Amino acid sequence: MNTFFLIFIVLPALEIFLMIEIGSEIGALSTLALIFLTAVLGVFFARIQGIQTLKSGLVNLYQNKIPIYDLMSGASIAFAAMLLIIPGFLTDFFGFVLLIPFTRKLLFKIILKNKTKIDEQKGSVDTIDGEIVKKEKDEL
Repeated sequence: MNTFFLIFIVLPALEIFLMIEIGSEIGALSTLALIFLTAVLGVFFARIQGIQTLKSGLVNLYQNKIPIYDLMSGASIAFAAMLLIIPGFLTDFFGFVLLIPFTRKLLFKIILKNKTKIDEQKGSVDTIDGEIVKKEKDEL
């Protein structure tokens, strides 16, 4: 099935269905208020998480460590903020799941574990051992 079909047809249809169902239970104005509230809260929490991730990444850089987790975390926080701004309950759910650090770590572990299994099956090796020998003498 085409990915664009899912994104542009099925996802909005699910969002509209959920809005109608929730609106019939709690009312139209309450549904609209809930949509705006989740967007505002989501952007607020995304901002806080983004600042914390930026600080953590800078600390890792100062310690001469590569901030890979912080880069992945920052990208997922930006994606979560985008999902929270889009009106709808399904996208808000996935946005909040990405904002919670615990669930974000679980998702990263699952994704990276699957990637390493695929690399092991291929038998690919990404490192090459070598030694640099400098034949020139220092002049002093």
